[in-house]
Amino acid sequence: MNPLWKQKPVGLKDEDYRDFYRKLYPMSMDEPLFWIHLNVDYPFNLTGILYFPKVKSNIELQRNKIQLYSNQVFVTDSVEGIVPEFLTLLHGVLDSPDIPLNVSRSYLQSDNNVKKISNHITKKVADKLEEIFKKERTQLEEKWDSLKIFVEYGMLTEERFYDRASKFALLKNTDNKYFTLDEYKALTESSQTDKNSTLVYLYANNKEDQYTFIDAAKGKGYDVLMMDGQLDVHWLGLLEQKLEKTRFVRVDSDTVEHIIEKDEKTSVELSDKEKENLTEAIQSLLPNIDKTEFNVDFKSLGETTRPVQITQNEFSRRMKEMSAMQPGMAFYGEMPDMFQVIVNMDHPIAKQLLGEVKDKSKEETTAFASENARLKQVIDLALLSNGMLRGEALSNFIKRSVELL
Repeated sequence: MNPLWKQKPVGLKDEDYRDFYRKLYPMSMDEPLFWIHLNVDYPFNLTGILYFPKVKSNIELQRNKIQLYSNQVFVTDSVEGIVPEFLTLLHGVLDSPDIPLNVSRSYLQSDNNVKKISNHITKKVADKLEEIFKKERTQLEEKWDSLKIFVEYGMLTEERFYDRASKFALLKNTDNKYFTLDEYKALTESSQTDKNSTLVYLYANNKEDQYTFIDAAKGKGYDVLMMDGQLDVHWLGLLEQKLEKTRFVRVDSDTVEHIIEKDEKTSVELSDKEKENLTEAIQSLLPNIDKTEFNVDFKSLGETTRPVQITQNEFSRRMKEMSAMQPGMAFYGEMPDMFQVIVNMDHPIAKQLLGEVKDKSKEETTAFASENARLKQVIDLALLSNGMLRGEALSNFIKRSVELL
């Protein structure tokens, strides 16, 4: 018997590899994205075939799918310590008589042959991805949504792989166009560099939910990335460390004027009494949501910008998202969600509100707000655009909308 991984790659066809994959994983409904045939006899002996599986969700991310053989005798399907951590997500077969058996993981990691084998596999994976990028970029783009979790995981955990992958890793924008890191910098540097000379990359994780914020950014001539993958929030944190004077900000974390600050002034001159009464009027109409806090702020954003917007701070939201995957960050997961209610004081509705409440007492302001259908409407519209208007409040909003027609 001469198994496929022992045969010379030159004599094999794509269908041979696909047939072998089906035999290895008969329950899999999808074809592999691509494969790498390993065949080394010096300075160590290694043969094998590694497949990149198609990944649709985090439920499908499973380790222990690589079978380890020694001279065609099955040994184990646990290859942690033998291949880099990010490659334990791959499927396939490895065969080597040079890997010590029945030893601890720490011993494996210190064994010279194992180190060489691990480095060689990492290099071959990077070589394959770079080859596809250079020769068949369209194919890489078509498969990127399934492939990127492997690339991002590798960049997060292997410094040498980061150095290689940073040349072919792709960013996708909301128009489904793909860019390398260098290409995207060239695209955005002139328009999205703020007054502190920091390049700001805007991103969204849901085009439908964040449409109004994406549209506002595009209206300014900015580009918006899609970051909806399982590791994206961790990956962009790594990129912020690696890329000079660059930060990533979700498009709904603030008004676009404040995310990418230019020289325009957005602050508003209000007296303490005016701020107090405006805040009281708005706070009295905001919902009581468990573990949620709202802070009211006032800005000058132009007459055509919406009168009220609700945003969530980038840092606190990102920390909560990361805490879901990192037990050591559980503290952030227990913190309340912090939202900013931004009132655009250039809008006629906000100006009218200021004129009506600036001289009122606290009690008069609250009573005024409770009876003001127009103010309720603009606040509910802001809540609705953030998916925060539900139940009775949503029903009341619909009734009020009909009455205002």
